[in-house]
Amino acid sequence: MLAYILNISGWLLLPFMDGIAKYLSSEMHFIQIIWGRYFFMILVSFPLALIFFRKEIKFPKNISVQLFRGFFLFLSTVFFFYAISIISLAQALTLAFVSPIIVTILSIFYLKEKVGIHRWSAVIIGFIGVLIIIRPGFLEINFASISAIGAGTAYAFYIIYTRKLSFIDSPVVTLLFTGLVGCILISLILPYYWTNIDLRQLLLLILLASIGALAHFLIILSLRLGEASKLAPLGYFEISTNILVGYIFFGDLPDIWIYLGLSLIVFSGIYIFIRENKKT
Repeated sequence: MLAYILNISGWLLLPFMDGIAKYLSSEMHFIQIIWGRYFFMILVSFPLALIFFRKEIKFPKNISVQLFRGFFLFLSTVFFFYAISIISLAQALTLAFVSPIIVTILSIFYLKEKVGIHRWSAVIIGFIGVLIIIRPGFLEINFASISAIGAGTAYAFYIIYTRKLSFIDSPVVTLLFTGLVGCILISLILPYYWTNIDLRQLLLLILLASIGALAHFLIILSLRLGEASKLAPLGYFEISTNILVGYIFFGDLPDIWIYLGLSLIVFSGIYIFIRENKKT
């Protein structure tokens, strides 16, 4: 039961990080926000790791896989933070929820898994859900919507590489190394987008990164206590706080099409996880 509580708590916290990012996007470039997310995440995560997981902090055993994993999470963050600077939190997150569907497709090529008719049906249903949300031909498909889907696609690659690392490196090492990779990558392009920030903006960036670090820390703790396949569908709880944050702070309320598309995507994702769990 504790694993479920920790996991849900982590997912429910993440939209508050996204909400701060969306708020700051009206005052500074989203690249600068991503830098704050990674830089201050490292400053917060390292002390937590030293206190709770000191013995597990070692150099990664598979550096190349760690680099690819960190790169795809960084790419997903860039796409998603750009998307929420343009469109609503609910729409961006819902479109990014295509990741479990894409993981199923990628698992055929990268993990050599066999995908039967049941999972293919779930993939098709999820894709229909995406089409309902963006409604090509009825709404203008902008780069922000494509970027949100790109965030889910990049996150799917991140999940694939996470699976490859699950039996190699400690989750804590993976979390710290992921933050380090992201911080280095974003620092390379940050000078082109940097603007001076005031104390309020600095504190908000620190708060944003702290929420993200705490959320991921709770998720890591939950995975130490429960099976990943059973906890994975709980990630969909993120949409509840996402809608709440979007409505209270930005006045964004999803329309019936987003709810319908979300229902199909969530159904397909949960069905995929149930099928995978039955096989294990």
